[in-house]
Amino acid sequence: MAGISERAAVRRLHDRFGFGPRPGDLDRGFAETVTRLLTPGDDPGAKATPIPRPGPPPDRPGKQDKTGKQAYAKSLQAQATAAAIWWLDRMVAADLASVERLTWFWHGHFATSEQKVKSPELMLTQNQAQRTLGMGGFTALAQAMIVDPAMLLWLDGNSNKAGKPNENLAREFMELFALGVGHYSENDVREAARALTGWAAKRDTTTAQFVAKRHDNAAKTVLGSTANLDAKSFVDLVLARPESAPFVVGRLWFRLVSPTPPPADVLNRLVAAYGGARDIRALLTAIAAEPLFRDSATSLVKQPVEWLAGLMRALGVRPSKLDDKGKTQLLAGLRGMGQVPFQPPSVGGWAAGGAWLTTSAGVARLHLAQLIVQHAELGAVAKASDKPAAIGDLLGVDAWSNRTRAALAGVGGDVKQLSTVAACAPEYVVSG
Repeated sequence: MAGISERAAVRRLHDRFGFGPRPGDLDRGFAETVTRLLTPGDDPGAKATPIPRPGPPPDRPGKQDKTGKQAYAKSLQAQATAAAIWWLDRMVAADLASVERLTWFWHGHFATSEQKVKSPELMLTQNQAQRTLGMGGFTALAQAMIVDPAMLLWLDGNSNKAGKPNENLAREFMELFALGVGHYSENDVREAARALTGWAAKRDTTTAQFVAKRHDNAAKTVLGSTANLDAKSFVDLVLARPESAPFVVGRLWFRLVSPTPPPADVLNRLVAAYGGARDIRALLTAIAAEPLFRDSATSLVKQPVEWLAGLMRALGVRPSKLDDKGKTQLLAGLRGMGQVPFQPPSVGGWAAGGAWLTTSAGVARLHLAQLIVQHAELGAVAKASDKPAAIGDLLGVDAWSNRTRAALAGVGGDVKQLSTVAACAPEYVVSG
């Protein structure tokens, strides 16, 4: 195991538990940074970017109303665009990005897409629940998600009623959210679906409704336990299974530390920190304390949104300050890279690792970097005698490889080109 320097470890904390460092963030020590990121407290930047409330989506027009359909689609798209721009802006504006970073993680874990929900208001309501609960106990978060209206619409909860259960939410909750593959049977899915009957969601109401006459009140047998289960007791039952804690711990490790699973002794320590309270903050604190967190081999490819949010934070560019054309280009660039907030491709969330390093994604990344650099204040880099080192310091990169330094030197006369190349260099795209 090869350790990294204190400064590199602090940068890694900001990369993994946030979206990368801002100028000055690397001057603090590791222990202080852990405390700041995991007990963020009052955040003026976040307060200054309050969550929007677009209200209910427009009424759906009749099937034959072509003009109405076009107006409906345009209005819905405008709401969705505003929601995505707002969240990117919050990621940049937050003084400490750890809350937004963890909210982003939960958005990918409990992946729900606006493309089917068709209500930005409900997507933002789910987003706020994940933000509020995301650093507390996993039980409260899971209880909220199982009856979240966006989740119910996404996984066909409205079709789940006594006598005709829909299995989608029950299956995905066990497989993707709480237990993992291979820890339940098809009968468990059928019985769990019965436990989740009775909940209904509407696009014009931000809370789901429990309709008693649609709920199956008979006993169900799930994971070897028989009881008159409902949504809450089903979640409690699933999370109490011995497979659940290692699964949740493993998902956080996979996204925040390394695609290589932790060794058994490390996993056991992390599960112990997570504990009976299923405490996410305690788990993250334990992850940061593990020697493997400082191992130089535990690199991660930044997801497009993580890369973009970090770049905008480092260069002081706010999405909300861009004109309409710039905002459109911002989301088009993310779409070209395959990742737009509130639009995961499936309930399994987004890909990880090298899946983001395709040629087409590289071209989209370059165009996005050019857009951000055009709006950045780069005076300090322009004045520096060692411009590659100066842009590296601004981006929080510890050092450039010889190959990258040569590429930067080749465009050193043009600060904007230099900054664009630096933003797309492996040392910045990959969190080492």
